[in-house]
Amino acid sequence: MGREGLCVTLPTNSCNHNSAMPQYFRRPLALPADPIALFEHLAHQSWAMLLDSAINDLASAHPDARFDILVADPIATVITRGGETEVRQGDNVNRYQEDPLEVLEITRNAVLGPAISGPEDLPFIGGALGHFSYDLGRRFERLPEQAEDDIGLAEMAVGIFDWALVIEQGHYQVELVVLGDETQWQERYQWLVEQLSQAPRQAGFSLKSDWRNQLSVAQYRDRFERVQAYLASGDCYQINLTQRFSADYGGNEWEAYKRLRQHNNAPFSAFIRLPDAVLLSVSPERFLQLQGAQVQTKPIKGTRPRFDDPARDAQSALELQQAEKDRAENLMIVDLLRNDLGRHAAPGSVRVPSLFAIESFPAVHHLVSTVTATLADDASPLDLLRGAFPGGSITGAPKIRAMEIIEELEPHRRSLYCGSIGYLSQHGRMDTSITIRSLVAKDGRLHCWAGGGIVADSDCDSEYQESFDKVSRILPLLNQDKG
Repeated sequence: MGREGLCVTLPTNSCNHNSAMPQYFRRPLALPADPIALFEHLAHQSWAMLLDSAINDLASAHPDARFDILVADPIATVITRGGETEVRQGDNVNRYQEDPLEVLEITRNAVLGPAISGPEDLPFIGGALGHFSYDLGRRFERLPEQAEDDIGLAEMAVGIFDWALVIEQGHYQVELVVLGDETQWQERYQWLVEQLSQAPRQAGFSLKSDWRNQLSVAQYRDRFERVQAYLASGDCYQINLTQRFSADYGGNEWEAYKRLRQHNNAPFSAFIRLPDAVLLSVSPERFLQLQGAQVQTKPIKGTRPRFDDPARDAQSALELQQAEKDRAENLMIVDLLRNDLGRHAAPGSVRVPSLFAIESFPAVHHLVSTVTATLADDASPLDLLRGAFPGGSITGAPKIRAMEIIEELEPHRRSLYCGSIGYLSQHGRMDTSITIRSLVAKDGRLHCWAGGGIVADSDCDSEYQESFDKVSRILPLLNQDKG
């Protein structure tokens, strides 16, 4: 059903803005530019969300890390499970079977009004913010259903927010921005003061079991050989094969996030508390960024471990940059993303300004490329997201065939892993991550995933070990103080 045919039903007073009001109001606050200290007071609330640049040292910050965004108390929520999307605003609940992103866009417009011209120096002034799981891709492409959905995380969970606390780390500035006038700003400010005046809820965190990985060496080798058979037959060129790690836990997931964040300077870190689950991400990878009409994606493909010895560490990075296999894998994904962006890009605008750059994180070095484009005049930010979802860097090529093979070989659905966390601001900006190095906490269990792209000349033992390398700064940290 097209946009004209879908009517989202909300209370008659749902739109907080009219032509007599200023479109947004912003003012700096005399608060520490510390997202952890500030979010500590919100982290217990359902629908509280932190997009965290994870800057521990500004001088060595990642180039993509600059802003932190804190939100809570949404006006409305949009949740997709299977073929149904639920829109909730207060006691008003409606359910739809249409395209989830279409429902999200119409809901955002119904609640907040159409997109506005906003400040160029702020990434987010209110809008939609939340998560899009890998399995949301089933709503956009026809895929088999073989893998078990044993976690049961919603495929999409997004809050519609009319405010945000934005921290700009370069100038250590904290701003409260509200969609509305100064009166509405004051109301939200008083609410925020009340939250910050309350002592954070203290609770420990510990694992109640050892981490259990999903695939033994023999099970992984069987799947690896089946991938090789598909590659040899010409059925595909690359497959991202993943395994899951799981453990029982108790206590406060926010404490676990703080532990992870302390040792992972990941520019797309995030903490999201949903009604039935908590998402923890220390992702290093951007999926899609939109500023004005300019689109950027930065696929990661190629990994080497970090070492404490500087000489050995530098050699590891150099080996990655010169590795023909990793460069070939990276180039395949760049070509895939060029095609994905081309679906909604202005003709002739897709470019590759950077190939095979080395970006280093606490646990690993990564091979990263940059693809850019200009959004077509008749395309929206969510058209762009839909056309490229899920990100090609974590499926393989060609994408749809790779996703079919993943469904056949991986015993459980990927859930949050390889989906996305991000926002669509009311002034048109969008930024999203690829949710690698990410965990789901649900029903007393923690789940974390890792994998890698397999091509014809991949080595099985090396690929299996890579899945452990990628979580080497995650699993051991949470294993501390195991109950």
